[in-house]
Amino acid sequence: MTYEVKSLNEECGVFGIWGHPQAAQVTYFGLHSLQHRGQEGAGILSNDGGKLLRHRDTGLLSEVFKNPANLEKLTGTAAIGHVRYATAGEASIDNIQPFHFKFYDMEFGLAHNGNLTNTKTLKTELERNGAIFSSSSDTEILAHLIRRSHNPSFMGKVKEALNTVKGGFAYLLMMEDKLIAALDPNGFRPLSIGKMANGAIVVSSETCAFEVIGAEWIRDVKPGEVVVIDESGITYDTYTTDTQLAICSMEYIYFARPDSNIHGVNVHTARKRMGAQLAREFKHEADIVVGVPNSSLSAAMGFAEESGLPNEMGLIKNQYTQRTFIQPTQELREQGVRMKLSAVSGVVKGKRVVMIDDSIVRGTTSRRIVQLLKEAGATEVHVAIGSPALAYPCFYGIDIQTRKELIAANHTVEETCEIIGADSLTYLSIDGLIDSIGIETDAPNGGLCVAYFDGKYPTPLYDYEEEYLASLDKKVSFYRDGK
Repeated sequence: MTYEVKSLNEECGVFGIWGHPQAAQVTYFGLHSLQHRGQEGAGILSNDGGKLLRHRDTGLLSEVFKNPANLEKLTGTAAIGHVRYATAGEASIDNIQPFHFKFYDMEFGLAHNGNLTNTKTLKTELERNGAIFSSSSDTEILAHLIRRSHNPSFMGKVKEALNTVKGGFAYLLMMEDKLIAALDPNGFRPLSIGKMANGAIVVSSETCAFEVIGAEWIRDVKPGEVVVIDESGITYDTYTTDTQLAICSMEYIYFARPDSNIHGVNVHTARKRMGAQLAREFKHEADIVVGVPNSSLSAAMGFAEESGLPNEMGLIKNQYTQRTFIQPTQELREQGVRMKLSAVSGVVKGKRVVMIDDSIVRGTTSRRIVQLLKEAGATEVHVAIGSPALAYPCFYGIDIQTRKELIAANHTVEETCEIIGADSLTYLSIDGLIDSIGIETDAPNGGLCVAYFDGKYPTPLYDYEEEYLASLDKKVSFYRDGK
């Protein structure tokens, strides 16, 4: 995959289940399917007759539950789970979710995927009013807002809190007698509901988890919707009608697994269509197509089919190394790339190669892969990217919050091409991206958030706005030095 994107702290994955005698074990399998969404930490909170039990720790899911007793102690017929890579908050166990809140009159668990844009304002206001935070995660804010609401009903408190937080969020809230799922008014993050053969209801960040546990997809949670699952079944409600679909386009480009479906669109199929459209926009002669494994392989298939060029395995990924995005420094990330990827000289030697990748962030990884291909004997390397140029930050769940991190924000296409050492560089157009994904909706941009490419955000930026606007007039050039 494109290791750069992941090094910029992608969002997390959530999974919940209600009505299964082995809820925690099913949640473990569901989270395993979502491991690509976060490898910094994991946790599961179960509900045994109203008693909430939890285990969490840093590391991969298999490491967190390496001791079988840690899973076996999570008894009960309902559970929520979380895999984390931080978009807000430090990498410590205090920030590993699900959170477990205990009060004199109630307790609940909370898991969150996304990033709030008014965290600083809300946290300052809450602390002034006496709130004490036990983590540095923005997730905890929702719990404080719920507890401080004066609404007479609990669901009224939840709705009030959901209308107060801003940004991208998919929440799972485990109560003693119910499981609540909620999605932000733009649906930036995916969240789907399924049903198992025994009647258990499941909620997951991606539908790929349903296949593993044998659940059937029911439908996606809609923007601005709050869903209550309890012994009586599923209740669909809304906390706001001011909604407009703007799902993160990077879910289709990179983040989601190819076997997931998001808003009726299969991710692999969307990526193939992106590759085909990229081939139509590509203007150079070449001999073979080589996709950067793994998330670019679908786009490479589409490019090859449309162009008529052979789709070759010119790059091999070592499947047994730790994912590069975990590494905290650029030097370690580059070392990770060298460990993970090898060029196949017998395939690329003497060939004009079209190297398909899903995105370019800093440019350092792309430069290294181009170098690998040329060292293996490729006569030309034409880089074709299955997405538009990433030139603007994301504030809804991908921790790219300044333009200085983005090579396309500071260099022209020609300059970027020179920096990465390619013979040409082609990005997919924004219109090509929207048409390729093809969500059936009347929402702007085909129901996608494409702000990372055009700088037009679907919501106010709240706490980020002043600093972001100031950054638009500043350019940096340190990429040319490879730093």
